[in-house]
Amino acid sequence: MAGLLRNLLTLLLAWPARARVRPDARLACRFWVTPFDIGLRVLKSDRYLQLVEAAQIDFMVRTGLFAPLWRGGVSFVNLSQLVKFGRPVGVLQRVRVETHVAYADQKCAYFAHAFFVGDVPHAEVLVKMKFKRGSVTVPPAGILGPCTAVRPRQLDAWNEALDAMR
Repeated sequence: MAGLLRNLLTLLLAWPARARVRPDARLACRFWVTPFDIGLRVLKSDRYLQLVEAAQIDFMVRTGLFAPLWRGGVSFVNLSQLVKFGRPVGVLQRVRVETHVAYADQKCAYFAHAFFVGDVPHAEVLVKMKFKRGSVTVPPAGILGPCTAVRPRQLDAWNEALDAMR
């Protein structure tokens, strides 16, 4: 329930800034870590992924993609997530999540989310996602525009690890 509430609040707060930036931008959104987000004293690992989901919603709204995707029946589906924890985030700390599209190919878009408390990095989450209309995959270039970024090396290693798990 806490994730749904955070997503709704994120949607409402991002809506006035909708369609103000391009999809190739790096966007930052901020969240308070509440007592509902922690185990004993620090942000629980599953809550990082909830914050990433809210940051993705913020990104989609502020880039103007959310409404056309909604109207077109297109959803974004996370296929895999890779988390690198650096430092713990404590209760009542304000965390900044910086989001950008790290790379996109014909089937998937790779979003990078960096977590900061102040200017100190605390974690990074990579998300491999697809845009889907029903059971059909929609190419990311049709939504995000052409990707001019060079494919980061770590994505190859990540995809190899995912393939090895099959």
